[in-house]
Amino acid sequence: MSVQHQEFRGRVARLQSKHASFSQGATARVQSDGLIVIEPRKIRSSISGKVFVLIIVSFLLFKAFLMAALGFDSYDERVARLAGGSAVEQLGAVIMQSDPVSVWAAQQVGPILR
Repeated sequence: MSVQHQEFRGRVARLQSKHASFSQGATARVQSDGLIVIEPRKIRSSISGKVFVLIIVSFLLFKAFLMAALGFDSYDERVARLAGGSAVEQLGAVIMQSDPVSVWAAQQVGPILR
């Protein structure tokens, strides 16, 4: 291939990449000197950091409620039973294991439930 052909392919590849980034939409802004700049719209996650933290805290509180309602021995026995099951159940057992935050929260909620 000639050098000119390689340069042409490079320009085409850059144009295709630019076109793909603009396919999600574009925003225009005016700079201080009056130049209008068009940029591809940035894709944002639908889950913000606050929502993610809220989900984690809710899950930990759910575990704490289960520990307080069932009792620590019964809860650990059920998690051990999960660990002996299928791959999905084993994953659930890993997720549902007692952690210090859930144990502390269960100790705080326990007297209220009884």
